[in-house]
Amino acid sequence: MAAADVQQMPAQEAAQEPASPALPDYLTDPDAVLKDIEVSWRYGRAPDYSKTRKVFSETKQKSHEAGSLPELVQNLVKNWEVEASFKPVISDWRTIDHEKYSFAINGSEPEGAEAMLKVGTYNAIIAPNEYYSPDYSDFASSHKTFKRMMPTFAWEVLEVYSGPPTVSFRWRHWGVMKNDYIGINNKGEKVTAKAHGGSIDIQGVTVATVNEKVQLQSVRTWFDPMDMFRQIAPNGVVKKETVDKGMAPADIVDSTSSGAATPTTTTTTSVTEALEAMGLDNAAAAGCPFAAGAQKQNGEAKLPEGHPLIEEKMEQVVAESRNEKETIKTALDPEQHGKFDEEVADRPFMPGGFR
Repeated sequence: MAAADVQQMPAQEAAQEPASPALPDYLTDPDAVLKDIEVSWRYGRAPDYSKTRKVFSETKQKSHEAGSLPELVQNLVKNWEVEASFKPVISDWRTIDHEKYSFAINGSEPEGAEAMLKVGTYNAIIAPNEYYSPDYSDFASSHKTFKRMMPTFAWEVLEVYSGPPTVSFRWRHWGVMKNDYIGINNKGEKVTAKAHGGSIDIQGVTVATVNEKVQLQSVRTWFDPMDMFRQIAPNGVVKKETVDKGMAPADIVDSTSSGAATPTTTTTTSVTEALEAMGLDNAAAAGCPFAAGAQKQNGEAKLPEGHPLIEEKMEQVVAESRNEKETIKTALDPEQHGKFDEEVADRPFMPGGFR
C-alpha cells in the first residue's frame, strides 16, 4: 500500500542534509572577542564598548539584515579593532590570519600586526600634519588626545561591493566633539582646538582579503586623513604652543599652558592652503589621496577636479562655532579624566582605528 511504501523508504533518502558549519562568533557578534577570558588585555581587563554600541545603535545610517554580508563584515572589523587596540599579545588575536596578515593606509608600505601594536591604531593610520603627528605621540598620548575629545567614535559599514575572498566596502566613522582637542603636531608643538559640540564624520573604503575561516589577511584602507582635522577646527583656528620636547607625549597632552611659550593662533581656511603649507610633495608622501592630483598654478596649490566639498552638515557646524553667544562646555567629565590606566576606551578607531 502507498502508506506502507512511504514508511518503508530507505533511511538514507529520509535523512536530512547535514547542517552547515557554524560561522565564527566574530562574524555574528560584534562583541565576541570582548568575552575572551584566557587572554591578556592591555589594561588587565576587556574594554567597555557599551557607550559606543549605544551611540552606534541610535545614530547609524544603515540597518543591515542579520546574517547579511554587510553585517558579517561589520562584525568582523569591530572585533578586529578591539584586538588591535587592546590585546597586546598577537597570538591572542582571533580575527587575523597570523601568517599572512598585513595592514596599509592610502597605498603605504604594508606592515604587520607588530607595528600597529607598537604605535597604536591612531598612529598607524594618521600621517604627520599641522594638527597631529605620530612622530611625537605614543600609544598612551594618542588615546588621550582622541578619546577625551570624543568619548565615543562609532563605526559602521555603509556598502559592501564584493564578497569573500576579496571583500571591498565603504565605511563611516563618526562621533561628537564634546571636549577640546589637544595633540602634538609635526613640529612638536602642542595644538589645542576648542570643542564645538558638533559632529565629526569621516568615510573611507577598505579592500580586505580573508581566508577560509574569514580571518583577515590583507587589509588596505583609503581615506582622507585630514578630513577629521578639518572638522575638528572648521574655521582653521587652533592654539599652538612650544613645549619641552623632552617631556613624555602623554605629559604634554596633560599639561596646562603654565610655563609654556606664548601661544600663537593660526588660521587655515581650506584644504588647498593646508596642502600648500605642507608642500604638495610632502602631502602626497603623507598619503593624502587628493594631493597627488594637485598642481601649482601661478604659485598657488590647485586641487584636482572632483575634490569633495565640505558637506552641508559641516557648514552648520561652522555656523555654530561662530556663534559667540553660545557657551560651550569644555570641562572634562571626571569619568573621562581619571587615571589613564583606568580610561579603557569604549570605542574603536578605524580601521582605526577603524571600528
